[in-house]
Amino acid sequence: MKTGEKILFGIFGLFLLVTAIGFIMLEHIRHTKATPMYPITNHYDFSKEGLRGATIFRKKGCTNCHRALRDGTNMGLVLDGLGSKYGFDYFYNFLKYPEKTYRAKTVDHGAPPKAAAYVSDLSDPDLKALARFLSELRADRGAADSPLPPEEKSTFVESILQSLAPAGWKENFKDIRNGETDKEEHRAPTR
Repeated sequence: MKTGEKILFGIFGLFLLVTAIGFIMLEHIRHTKATPMYPITNHYDFSKEGLRGATIFRKKGCTNCHRALRDGTNMGLVLDGLGSKYGFDYFYNFLKYPEKTYRAKTVDHGAPPKAAAYVSDLSDPDLKALARFLSELRADRGAADSPLPPEEKSTFVESILQSLAPAGWKENFKDIRNGETDKEEHRAPTR
């Protein structure tokens, strides 16, 4: 080998060694730390029907497009936390009549030949179990998956509101930071 090649391979080997040591250290910290590295903001307290819906969700292949309970892919909508945004009735109606409920064309849900057209043909008890499962995928207030911001006030948000929001905005709009909303008001976006 020439000197330049030795130097290049040496640098590459050193880079791999530093990377491996860093990975081992992070894994050690992650496994020995008493509190999680990242807070867990989604929680699942499933009813018997919700657990049956989770089984249907996995067995029917919903995880081929969606992720829930840290399982599946991100090709479609990530479903963790959606139970904090929508209720059982919304999910049941969406599963049964997706495009009518969503009020727009969907990519995979709806009439054949769409990939997830089979969902609306499931039996009513299975649809209800799936809807119950989805409605029980909850997120803590302030989590990325939650429709409501954190309980505590943010001086940053307050300063932005004071500088950018029009005067009298509170008379025309609900301030969701005060909890002035409910799940039934949250609907799928219209296009």
